Amino acid sequence: MEQNIEKRIFGRSWAIWMADSVLVKFPKLRNRWAYDYGVVCKGLELVYEYTKNINYFNYIQSNMDYFLLPDGSIRFYDKSSFSLDFVNNGKILLYLYKVTGEECYADAAHLLREQLRFQPRTSENGFWHKQCYPHQMWLDGVYMAEPFYAQYISMFEKEIAQEDVFLQFRLIDKYLKDEKSHLLYHGWDESRTCFWANKKTGCSSSFWGRSLGWYACALVDTLDYIKNISQREELICMIQDLAEAIIKVQSPKTKVWYQVLDQEERYGNYAEASCSCMFTYFLLKAIRKKYISVAYYENAKSAFYGIIREFIEVDEHALLNLKGTVYVAGLGGDFLRDGSYDYYISEPKQVNNLLGIGAFLMASVELDKSTII
Repeated sequence: MEQNIEKRIFGRSWAIWMADSVLVKFPKLRNRWAYDYGVVCKGLELVYEYTKNINYFNYIQSNMDYFLLPDGSIRFYDKSSFSLDFVNNGKILLYLYKVTGEECYADAAHLLREQLRFQPRTSENGFWHKQCYPHQMWLDGVYMAEPFYAQYISMFEKEIAQEDVFLQFRLIDKYLKDEKSHLLYHGWDESRTCFWANKKTGCSSSFWGRSLGWYACALVDTLDYIKNISQREELICMIQDLAEAIIKVQSPKTKVWYQVLDQEERYGNYAEASCSCMFTYFLLKAIRKKYISVAYYENAKSAFYGIIREFIEVDEHALLNLKGTVYVAGLGGDFLRDGSYDYYISEPKQVNNLLGIGAFLMASVELDKSTII
């Protein structure tokens, strides 16, 4: 089968095929101000930039426009929760402002920037993931906040302010990385009081696939806006370190990645779509940007083929479905979300989860951009 899987199949790229499927299956993204909308719109942004098919841009714009109210506020946005999840869509607002020049998008982005000015922080100025998770930094939050934060600064502020962006990565690298595997734990509690936190390190206990996927995407996307040479060099070292770590836990059988990354053979573990797409995107973009060796291309290519085999199906309308994305996973809130292996494998999987679809779009565009295959 692998010999028949190309960047383009039946005359269409996988990116375009999935983008067209999204427009049909999800015509409106309007029931909440949610980070998964930002992920799928980011994927469509990349497809639009690659193809210049105006239908993709119109989809992004119409769905974001729904949330922008006449008084300059954002529908369903609650600043008081200080949730980094709410910041993710800001990168789409910045893109719309860049393309259209319409101030409504900049005004909405300013609101999200204001949240970061007052976001609760650890003693070393790391962002809390949410107000309701005191003293905690999560890998998820790095993706939600930092690419937007770095881009916002590059557009509206002095670049010296990007020191704060860089600091978030440095703290994550300092406190969440496992010294042996160089994988990163999902979360870290500075106070070491939360029930899931290791009393010595403050870290949660498992390597959850999508959380490292968030971190991987955040690294390569934020670096697009970092100009300081020493900061760039350190972030590139983090990218190189992570690339080496994740290929060690890439499945030798399926070539994708599992819900709990380092325990593929353990009972109940399963191949997971969103992290597999995120790692593939990360590797392909890092290769294209020359952050990592071209030798990683074989890992990325085999991963993409694995994604098609394991997760993609064509429905009766000749549209694509993406199977196998875990719905959600978190830490705390109740004693089920304890960061354990049993917890992560208990979370249900979904077909056509927008987080997985957005990541698939991102990976597919990077594959289309590749000049190696």
